[in-house]
Amino acid sequence: MTNETPAGGGGTRMRRVCVFCGSSIGARIEYEHAAREMGKVLAYRGIGLVYGGGNVGLMGAIADAAVDAGGEVIGVIPSALADREIAHTGVTDLRVVDSMHTRKAMMADLSDAFIAMPGGVGTFEEFFEAVTWTQLGVHRKPCGLLNVANFYTPLVEFVDRAVLEGFLRPVHRAAIVVDSDPVRLLDALSAVELPDVPKWIRRDET
Repeated sequence: MTNETPAGGGGTRMRRVCVFCGSSIGARIEYEHAAREMGKVLAYRGIGLVYGGGNVGLMGAIADAAVDAGGEVIGVIPSALADREIAHTGVTDLRVVDSMHTRKAMMADLSDAFIAMPGGVGTFEEFFEAVTWTQLGVHRKPCGLLNVANFYTPLVEFVDRAVLEGFLRPVHRAAIVVDSDPVRLLDALSAVELPDVPKWIRRDET
């Protein structure tokens, strides 16, 4: 499979998009530039941003850019992290919750699609939980990776290996949209066709 994923034939009306990203700024300036560009693009399209509520790292960069462009920004942060990640008091709506589980559930409820930008294990965990919920039919919301500077290329290759080895259906892999450009990624997320098949694979299907 290729690294870039074309748009599908379905359709999702995206009023708000949840973006998972690092609370660190990262080693490359491209990461910050991409976060700011994503924030601006969401605002210009009238799509609200739902994110982790921090004022540092890529979280702060995307939130600042969306706010500066006049966009709606909802931050959701656990009380235990409000000081550590420096809760962003300049967003449209800051929600301080009691736990990480509450945070993820609220972010999912508020959003129509999910995007992961570069980040660490927390970003990976949040993104794949959203993918799993889509796969299981808990919700029907598209998920995408913004592959800045090929950050997610090894991860995409690993996911493709799961398909090859019979642990992930090709239709479920196709529902994970991958692109390096924020505009193209949003276009693809709004058009991707979500599968309506069970996740379980029998040996005779592989």
